[in-house]
Amino acid sequence: MNYDLLIFDADGTLFDYDIAERWAFTAMCRDLHTPYSEQFHESYRTINHQIWKEFEQGTIDGKQLKAERFSRLFTASGRALDPLAASSLYLERLGQTGFLIDGAMTLLEALTGRYRLALLTNGIAKTQHGRLDASGIRGYFDPIIISEETGYQKPDPRIFEVLFSQAGHTAKDRALMIGDSLSSDIAGGAAFGIDTCLVDLDHSYTKETQAGPAPTMVVDSLKALSTLLT
Repeated sequence: MNYDLLIFDADGTLFDYDIAERWAFTAMCRDLHTPYSEQFHESYRTINHQIWKEFEQGTIDGKQLKAERFSRLFTASGRALDPLAASSLYLERLGQTGFLIDGAMTLLEALTGRYRLALLTNGIAKTQHGRLDASGIRGYFDPIIISEETGYQKPDPRIFEVLFSQAGHTAKDRALMIGDSLSSDIAGGAAFGIDTCLVDLDHSYTKETQAGPAPTMVVDSLKALSTLLT
């Protein structure tokens, strides 16, 4: 592998977001004294997924995103709750989670010393910083770029420009973007002109159904990624 710089996404690539999100949402319901149900949680997941798509497309900003997802959820479910309070409680709880995908720490250990590792995440700064500390992986990455702190988000190539500038890296042909999202990680890396690796843990990727740019390579586990890069 002729790369010097490996750029990692966070959620769904290293962080187990599904576990973290469920834990934080359940805790938020308890804090708000509102009943939790699988249907209520699934409604949130659907709305949250759409909100983040809007964020990637630039039709909603990070500040709006925080409360708007809960505003839509409470309207749809008929619950008279405060979206701002819910957002604050949820983000506080989410920032306490450090759940990693199996093999993430082993992967980072294997790659450290072989490559420079950077982290590039579309996320809320306080929450992501909390999770980096809780998980113990902060020290593997330099730089760490969080969309809320830059004003740009993947797939906007400008957030990659920020990362390259902070890393002091100029050779695009020696950098690899690694992530689980076709619409942000793969599309963003391709738009910036660097190679990309799709982490397809749920084995859902097929070239036939992919509308955007194809990843340079695809792996179906972090162990496979480690083998590929080492």
